Amino acid sequence: MTDDGAGTLSGEHPRTRSRRRPPSLVALVALLVLAGGCLGRPDEAGIAVGGADQITVGSFDFTESAILAEIYAQALTTRGYRVERALQVGPRELVEPSLEGGLIDLVPEYLGTALEFLTDGAGGASADVGATHRALARELGARGIAVLEPAPAQNANGIAVTEETASRHDLETISDLEPLAGRMVIGGPPECPDRPLCLPGLEQTYGLRFDEFVPTDASGPLTAGFLAAGEVDVAVLFTTSGYLAGGEYVLLQDDLGLQPAENLVPVVRQDVLRRYGPALRLLLDSITRELEADDLIALNRSVDLGDEDPRSAALGWLRAHGFAT
Repeated sequence: MTDDGAGTLSGEHPRTRSRRRPPSLVALVALLVLAGGCLGRPDEAGIAVGGADQITVGSFDFTESAILAEIYAQALTTRGYRVERALQVGPRELVEPSLEGGLIDLVPEYLGTALEFLTDGAGGASADVGATHRALARELGARGIAVLEPAPAQNANGIAVTEETASRHDLETISDLEPLAGRMVIGGPPECPDRPLCLPGLEQTYGLRFDEFVPTDASGPLTAGFLAAGEVDVAVLFTTSGYLAGGEYVLLQDDLGLQPAENLVPVVRQDVLRRYGPALRLLLDSITRELEADDLIALNRSVDLGDEDPRSAALGWLRAHGFAT
């Protein structure tokens, strides 16, 4: 997936397009593993098998993840580390096995979602940052992956409507959707129906059963375009989405507390940390401490609604915070 395209293809009805069956995730993982023996250019999406003298930085298939991966990758390169990129790989169903298998060495993750994904919703993720961090560290530690220091910035699943919809139905909280959901279409990432903090959580915590789910993208231009065009009535937009900064969309309050602590946190293979010693952890932690939610909103907006790409946006942030010249 790329984040620089239009929301729909010319001449193609957006909802028709969204219902096409996605490729099997298992098949995609297999393809990534088979492709791992071929090193690509550092700026190409895909998996490159990291050698003993390089660090492969990966990202999920949404704007913020690509920007964050670029921030870490460029900072590492500036300090003399050899870096390969595996950007826009896909959802956790692809990224997590690649991390465990050594195809990726470092990924910017999110505490609660990562924990619930790894434990099939039984991880006990909560609003307590420390407790959620410790639980994720235990879960990933058993898989050979270290969880570093969390950032001040959090990014959770948000439930958004247009300003016009919020005004017409007097919507302020997610609970306010309860009498309307049965007549509404909700859009979100294709994996949303299987994620405990997405559709299943909305049903279990809020009793929301929508008329239809339409797969879009991960809080990107397709999701925002569907919402603006009325192709969906409600959409999953991340709480640091650049689309929320313009006032066209309203983020409904998570009044029953479905979403846990979702602080950004780098996860790194333990063998990589051992290989490079304490200096690597210190560098990554020093970057993470500087990442605030306002930074993420501005970075996302500069890419999704501006003329920057993830690489240039990341470089601007690094320069502003003294990590690059």
